[in-house]
Amino acid sequence: MHHLPALAETDPTAAAQAARAEEDEASAWSRAILPLLECATVRLLLSGTLERADGRGILWLPYRKGPKARTREVELDAPGWAVIGYSRAQALAEKAVLPVTFGALDGEASWRDEEGVELGPHRLAGAYPEETTRPALFTALRTGFAEALLREAFLAVRDLRSRRREHRGLAPGVAARGLGKLLVVAPDQAAAKHYLEVIRRWIPPAQAEEVAQIATSDTPRAHEVLAAFRLRAEPSILVTVAMAYEGLDAPEVAVVAALTHIRSRPWLEQMVARATRVDPHAGPYADQRALVFHPDDPLFAQFRRRMETEQGTLAKRPKPRRSQDALPLWLRDQLPPPKEGITPLASNALAMRFDTLRPGPELAMRRPEQEEAQGEMLEPPSVAERRLRVRLGEMVAAQAVEDEAGRAGLRGGVAGPGLYHRYNACLKRVSGNKSRAQMTLAELQAAIGWMERNRLADHLHLLEDDARYAWSARQRSEWKPPVGRPDRRATSGAGRPASERSS
Repeated sequence: MHHLPALAETDPTAAAQAARAEEDEASAWSRAILPLLECATVRLLLSGTLERADGRGILWLPYRKGPKARTREVELDAPGWAVIGYSRAQALAEKAVLPVTFGALDGEASWRDEEGVELGPHRLAGAYPEETTRPALFTALRTGFAEALLREAFLAVRDLRSRRREHRGLAPGVAARGLGKLLVVAPDQAAAKHYLEVIRRWIPPAQAEEVAQIATSDTPRAHEVLAAFRLRAEPSILVTVAMAYEGLDAPEVAVVAALTHIRSRPWLEQMVARATRVDPHAGPYADQRALVFHPDDPLFAQFRRRMETEQGTLAKRPKPRRSQDALPLWLRDQLPPPKEGITPLASNALAMRFDTLRPGPELAMRRPEQEEAQGEMLEPPSVAERRLRVRLGEMVAAQAVEDEAGRAGLRGGVAGPGLYHRYNACLKRVSGNKSRAQMTLAELQAAIGWMERNRLADHLHLLEDDARYAWSARQRSEWKPPVGRPDRRATSGAGRPASERSS
C-alpha cells in the first residue's frame, strides 16, 4: 500500500496537495483501487514507512495534524482501526532483519563556483555550513573521493565472497548463490557509467562484463539485468541510480556503496534495507551482516541519528511543488540547484570509521483500549468527519456494486468499472459540487441522510453536461428492463424480494 498516494476524496491534506500538482500514474492506481477498499469488510495495510518516498501520504492511512509545523501523524486511535507496530528492535530480536554496520569515509573537496572562484578544500565531516556541505558532496561523488569509497566497498564484498567460498569449499570462479553481492547507488546516470568502468578495471577482463553490470532507465535490458541480479549468482555487482532503490528484493546484497547526495530519510531507509534482508543461501544468521559505505557528511550523520532515536507516528509533509520543476519533489530537494553551476575540481579520501547501528526505540504506540471508557463518548470533530467520510464512501460503493450486479448483461459500458466514479461525481453535484474532503461535519451528515433515502442511479441526469459522463448518463436514463424481467434500478436491500436478498 505504501506505493499508493492518498486521494483528495479521502484525505483533506491530499486535497490541498492535488490542487498544486497534476495527478500522476500512482494516483490513477489509487483511484482505481479505492472502490475495493470502501467495499471491504477488513483491510490490512502493510508499510515500512509512514509516508511515500516523495513525502505524500499513503492511501487510506488515517492522518491528523502533527504537533510541529508541516507535520502529520498517524491517528492511532482512529475509530475502527487497530494499529500494530513492528520496530527494528523487534525485527532484530526475531532475526527478521540483519544488523547494519556503516562505513563512513571522510574526505576533502574543491570546486569552482558559478562566478569562477575556486573554493576549498572543504572537509565533508566538518561543521554544518549548508553553503559548503552540499557542493562538497556534489564534488566528492564525481571525483577521486568516489573512487576511493567504491574501492572500499569492492574490497569488502570481494573479501566476503572469498571467505564464504573457502568455508563452503568452492574453487575460485565457481558461480554459487549466497556469496554476497554489492549494490552501488550513483548520483546520476553519467556517474553510474563512470563507476561501472572503474569497477570493471578491478576485475579480470574475462569476467568483468558478467560480474559487474548497470541498470538505469536509459540502459538496454535494464529489467533483465535487475532480474539476473536478484535470481542468479552473477552479476554480483550492480550499479544503479534510483531504479532499484525501492522494492528490490535481492537478499544476497550484503554491501551497499551509497554514492548519492539524496538525504531524504524514507529514501535512505529504503536503500539501507536492500542489504538488511536475511539471505537463505548465506548460512547461519550470526554470520550475516549488512555493510553500508557512505560519505561522512553531516547530513548522513543526521539521518543515522534519526534512525537510532526516532520511531514513532510522525511524518513530514512535502513542500509545495513548483510547476516549473520537472524532477520529483524528493529528488529535487536533495540536489544542488542547477543555477549554482559549480564545477567539481578534485577530492580525496581521508579516513574511514565504522559504527554499528543501534537497534533503535520501540514504536510509540497509543492503543484505543488503553483510553478511559469515557473517551469513546467524546469524539473530536476531526474524528467524526473522517468516520463519516468513510461511511459515505462505503454507501456510494455499495450502490455501485448493487447496480452493476443488476445490469451485468447491459451493453455499452454503462455498468462498468467506472460506475463508482460516476456515482461519486453525481453525489458531488447533489451536494453542491463539494467533494467528501471539502464537506463539513453537518454537510457529511446531510449527505449520508440523502443517500439513505435516494439512489444515485436516479440522478445521473445531473451529469449530462459533463463530457466524461454524459453519454453513459443518457444510456442509463434511457435503459428499459427486458420483457419479463423486473427493473431493479431503484431497489436494494429491503426493497428486494426475500429470495433475491438471500441470494
